[in-house]
Amino acid sequence: MKMTRTVFVTGGAGYIGSHCIVELLKADYDVVVIDNFTNSVGVCDGESAALKRVEEITGKKIHFYKVDLLDKDALYGVFQKHQIDCVIHFAAMKAVDESIEYPLLYYKNNLIGMLNLLEVMTDHKCYQLVFSSSCTVYGEPEECPVTENHATGRNITNVYGKTKYFVEEMLQDISYSDEKWNIIALRYFNPVGAHPSGLIGEDPTKPFSNIMPFISQVAIGNKPVLTIFGGDYDTVDGTGVRDYIHVMDLARGHVAALSLLFKKHQKIKVYNLGTGRGVSVLQLVKAFEKVTNMTVPYQIAERREGDISIMYANAELAEKELGWTAVHSLEDMCADFWRWQKMNPQGYRTKDIKLNNSH
Repeated sequence: MKMTRTVFVTGGAGYIGSHCIVELLKADYDVVVIDNFTNSVGVCDGESAALKRVEEITGKKIHFYKVDLLDKDALYGVFQKHQIDCVIHFAAMKAVDESIEYPLLYYKNNLIGMLNLLEVMTDHKCYQLVFSSSCTVYGEPEECPVTENHATGRNITNVYGKTKYFVEEMLQDISYSDEKWNIIALRYFNPVGAHPSGLIGEDPTKPFSNIMPFISQVAIGNKPVLTIFGGDYDTVDGTGVRDYIHVMDLARGHVAALSLLFKKHQKIKVYNLGTGRGVSVLQLVKAFEKVTNMTVPYQIAERREGDISIMYANAELAEKELGWTAVHSLEDMCADFWRWQKMNPQGYRTKDIKLNNSH
């Protein structure tokens, strides 16, 4: 009889976390989730609309607790209630421009929260961890595509990226100090898209820092014009180039990482999760317009502090060792996000969404 493993997910009510939980439940993991709702909307009576919809999509139950990682006692209490086999750590403050404006807030939440989690894991003899890292640890890259061997910590242009880098260093240190630790850090590139059902997607709680929600909000008429920060980069059209990856590909990457952790003990490994293709902001806008048959008016503004010009991945290591590769096209990303936006013009605040288990 196959043993059901229990995965503890921090920040599971957020954009990437909720999509990942769909894949975890499909893979028959038992899922325990905490979130403090900092990056979540559609919260009513302590319940997350995103997680309720995940349960509808999968037909499975999630164990949820409203807990902040800064509250170590509450975190400890959740570990006491469940036999946790592995942790996936998504919870973090994540806006690049906000991190520059409020560095102490970011260091407190992203570093102290991680410390509390690691200490509670240690107390409960749970040493398997998948960490949600970021390509921002590479700073302004010396060359693209970026491999995992590229230097990290140099020329990082924002505090958010520094917190991801510092946590990676923390994980390196504990993995060498105690051989029981078994850790994978996944360096995301730029997640976009939504679940193909249109029931869950990205619904920012703060002024838009990610490009796709802003594009779709303009297309649907909730905002008048898209602001593109920087039109004078040394790129194909002057706008910044990124590696956009479908959030469902990213979610599958976490399931692949878990599978490897349970098969092989290797202290700590890092993997890029990206498509290996650089796409400019204007190319993304044009792809969105083509797929949706909508017009997205835009204006070019000055470069935004903390942004870089070009970043895209070499993800061959993930393909070789995790058996993972991105399969969704840029057109898929646009179509799926537009479906989410049309079905949920007010995000998770949208009422009367038909939920069923057919997806």
